[in-house]
Amino acid sequence: MKTYVAVDLGGTNIRAAIVDEEGKILEIKKDKTEASLGKEHVMAKMEELIASLGGLNEALGIGLGIPGPTDTINGKIILSNNLPDLIGYPIADRIRKRFNKPTFMANDVKVAGIAEALLGEGRGSNNLYYLTISTGVAGAMILDGKVLSGFHGHGGEIGNMTIDPNRESIGGLNKGAAESWVSGPSIVREANKACNKKFKHAGEVFEAAKSDERAKAVVERFKDDLAVLLAGVCFVCDPEKIMIQGGVMKSAGEFLSDVEERMRKLLFPGMRETTLAYASVEEAGLVGAAMLAKSELA
Repeated sequence: MKTYVAVDLGGTNIRAAIVDEEGKILEIKKDKTEASLGKEHVMAKMEELIASLGGLNEALGIGLGIPGPTDTINGKIILSNNLPDLIGYPIADRIRKRFNKPTFMANDVKVAGIAEALLGEGRGSNNLYYLTISTGVAGAMILDGKVLSGFHGHGGEIGNMTIDPNRESIGGLNKGAAESWVSGPSIVREANKACNKKFKHAGEVFEAAKSDERAKAVVERFKDDLAVLLAGVCFVCDPEKIMIQGGVMKSAGEFLSDVEERMRKLLFPGMRETTLAYASVEEAGLVGAAMLAKSELA
């Protein structure tokens, strides 16, 4: 049985595990990140957790899942609010040298995407796209079981992709950026303005849309915006499936089928077989880090 070391580095906790090739977590260790104590402290904790794993010697490689924009080519964090001291630090290279094992690193969305591709809704498909719609919007392209990183490691990222250049710039993003208009907070923002209410989360907006025409208008625009975004993904990588996860998907029954229909109308007739699917892998961040190592070593 082939096994891999998986590391899930977060702003609050670090988890390290031994995961087999079918995604089963065989052993797991956890500790506080304590990022405020500096990069050497965090790196030392990560190394201690990995070293404490009983199945370390048999593991074929190490996968690291990191939150936020990540240079997957050079194994460095590009930007991070939770781990600022580690920005630009050669994390993957240090772990590789410390344990003398092939080590690979990608952000949390990319590793979740490879988990879903190999073990979840994408199993058996070659060309896939993984999308998360929650407080933000992010994605990953997976081709033939591998994450496509691109020239700078940002391949597949669509949060700052423009869906309507005539809209305002929000939070420093491009005008009409996807994250500004199809994320959970954006749905709440627009509904609060339209309905003069204080919705707490997107689920409340979808529920209100059943009886409130103003909330319905916000939801309908969200559907159109998401359809435009996904059609753009299809034109770039023509996936068999687009696998979606995130908090907004709790209300998927209220919008997903409509979005799929609208997306297909924007595509060439020969491209309209692409389907939208719920992401299903549990512990996708940790399992995905292992699957990243597996895919890169295949």
